[in-house]
Amino acid sequence: MIELTEATFDTEVLKNAGPVVVDFYAPWCGPCKMIAPLLEQLAGGFSGTLKFAKLNVDDAPEWAGRYGVRGVPTLMLFGAGKVIDQAVGAGALKTLQTWIERAVAAAPQAAVASDT
Repeated sequence: MIELTEATFDTEVLKNAGPVVVDFYAPWCGPCKMIAPLLEQLAGGFSGTLKFAKLNVDDAPEWAGRYGVRGVPTLMLFGAGKVIDQAVGAGALKTLQTWIERAVAAAPQAAVASDT
């Protein structure tokens, strides 16, 4: 997983050719800590298909505000620079995997065409 900053969000997420799952998290958040290893595992399983990244909302309040993040963890799937889908809160591995698979399947093809 890539650790995003305010300076890298645009390049790594919005200008990325393929789909990106972004974990908006906070280091003090218990549920965020619970899903971090699950997201790492999913990143390995979706390698070459999806990029996984995380953004500390305490360090990047501008991006969190821009996307209306009010609770952490918030997961957003981006494609072609736009939010395709989002989920708030922690979930089990299978729940997270199902959300990602459904979001990618429901997205317009142009939004999830991947060169990663």
